[in-house]
Amino acid sequence: MLIFRYKMRKCVVYGGCGGLGREIVNYLKIKGVWTLSVDIGSNDAADANVLVSLTDGWTAQEKNVLSAIGVVLKGEKLDGVINVAGGWAGGNTVDPDWVKNADLMWKQSVWSSSIAASIAAHHLKTEGLLVLPGARPATGGTPGMMGYGMAKAAIHQLVKSLGSECSGLPSGACALGILPVTLDTPMNRKFMPDADTSTWTPLTEVARILNNWLENRERPSSGSLVAMLTEKGNTFLLLEN
Repeated sequence: MLIFRYKMRKCVVYGGCGGLGREIVNYLKIKGVWTLSVDIGSNDAADANVLVSLTDGWTAQEKNVLSAIGVVLKGEKLDGVINVAGGWAGGNTVDPDWVKNADLMWKQSVWSSSIAASIAAHHLKTEGLLVLPGARPATGGTPGMMGYGMAKAAIHQLVKSLGSECSGLPSGACALGILPVTLDTPMNRKFMPDADTSTWTPLTEVARILNNWLENRERPSSGSLVAMLTEKGNTFLLLEN
């Protein structure tokens, strides 16, 4: 008699304690995916957690995160690495804090995306998925949020490089950048109470799309930047490159 053993899919969610990260962890758990959250705090809904120390520099963060993930995985490979870490800060060149804000945006978005790429290079399966957080406004000028725009534009370039040959990712791996406009989060509702929320993308819809890609369904080609647009409550995808 043949016995088929089902192997649970495994996924790292970098930024698993944020609003979107928690939604993704919860959605993947419902779909039977084993999840590992990487963040500055623990997500009790995840199967495992790796904590990031804010006192570590960029290289120390990478070294410590990779080491901790290796201990947790014990040689097992990942089906996906999804990074949704980041934040937002405004400011142009006359704002006295604009460089300070740019530094924060770089640490939150570019550091985490670079480390997520390293995780994928070391632990992703053949034909696995890597997702990094870009932003559609950063495909053009962002004079009111220069630091944010610079960081997101750097991620866009990283995604294109990861989607090219000799990037270091496993054979057949798919690297994608998501480019949301406005996500329907409690914080956005709090600070923009009069906005037209019918154009905001629900977190559950983002999680659904990412799970489809994790299952290798409806994936764009590796290196693609994928805008997530919502009109009248309906979300659709648009390739930006």
